[in-house]
Amino acid sequence: MTLKTRKPTGAVPWPLILVEGPEKTGKSYMGALLSASERVGKTVVIDLSEGAWDEYGLVPGARFTIAEHDGTFASIYQTVLDAKAEAEADAKAGRPPFVLIVDPMTDMWELLKDWAASRARTSRANRAKLERDPNAEITIPMNLWNDANARHRRLMTALMTFPGIVIVTARGGWVAAVEGGQPVEGKKSYRVEGNKNLGYDASAWVRLSRDDKPVLVGARSVHAGIRPGIDPARVLPDDWSLEWLVFSALKCDPAKAHARNIVERRPDSITPEDARREVLNPDTTVARIRDLYSECKRAGYDDVTVLNENGQEEALLALLGRTGAARAKARAALAEDDGWLDAIATVASDEDEKLVRAQMTESFAGTPDSDPRLMGLREALGEHVRQIAAAGEAEPDRPAARKLAAA
Repeated sequence: MTLKTRKPTGAVPWPLILVEGPEKTGKSYMGALLSASERVGKTVVIDLSEGAWDEYGLVPGARFTIAEHDGTFASIYQTVLDAKAEAEADAKAGRPPFVLIVDPMTDMWELLKDWAASRARTSRANRAKLERDPNAEITIPMNLWNDANARHRRLMTALMTFPGIVIVTARGGWVAAVEGGQPVEGKKSYRVEGNKNLGYDASAWVRLSRDDKPVLVGARSVHAGIRPGIDPARVLPDDWSLEWLVFSALKCDPAKAHARNIVERRPDSITPEDARREVLNPDTTVARIRDLYSECKRAGYDDVTVLNENGQEEALLALLGRTGAARAKARAALAEDDGWLDAIATVASDEDEKLVRAQMTESFAGTPDSDPRLMGLREALGEHVRQIAAAGEAEPDRPAARKLAAA
């Protein structure tokens, strides 16, 4: 293979700034002040728990809006993606940079920890343990921590590649130092409350305090970089602001700035949430469900439980087995003279498949996904497409499937 390289552009990317410190040190207030700057455009705040941003609307010149979400990871993550799409549109239109504020990221990690703990409590082994002793200590296994970290990484990747300015806040402060799992008397260490990689992911890290001057702990920057172990944290001027930090200290030029170029890691093994999402997709074939079962078995998900189609906890492997069996049974029960099978047989290209799926959706509007005939037809179509792809027999020039209104 030929080595692929490119020359660095020298442009300062859009920053992701971590502003952390103890409670009541002005972390959120600094974000509200940034929204008043004439050098930024639309500012959107994702308030995760504090509920104080309505009052910050009184900050002179503030012009932010508050994003609405339902408190779940899925809703918050989708809100970030929606903001990212708007920021891309603003950048293409040459508008001032979009600002996204997530306040505080500490609570995002708390949400993911609670999610992992809840899943741990509902595993088969832990349910038996709690039946014997309702107050028993539940240890969260490594695979659930991996899932929580994977979700956090997905969110942070969206923020790190945001085509605009991102401000995330976090709680931080001095806590008892811990060695060997035990607190050390008389010894303290500073701790930022959040995922362990939060400081690493930020391009600039500001620490606020009630007693000391604000400092720039670190910055991934040619213009404002701090050499760890050599340079002390840089004390910020009394009139510092996030606007000054972005445009003067970091020297971010909106005309040249770009989103960070990050190649996402691609794990070999599927996560339980990915497997759940696929198996609950009514178009996933029995063959694919068998593959998912093998992948999840190999990944050691024997005791992992997820929410099934009814919102109830169910072992992931049991959900895969039950759903695959139901779809296989529905396919076998289809009448050989079912008119839809004739339409499916004419599918020979992607366009044909899209047409038949659209017609099926129209014809079976209002029919539940659990309907045996609909389930069987979806399986028949999916299997037909899979066989064509596997055999390389697709023929794009064949006529598209005919609409069978009376099927």
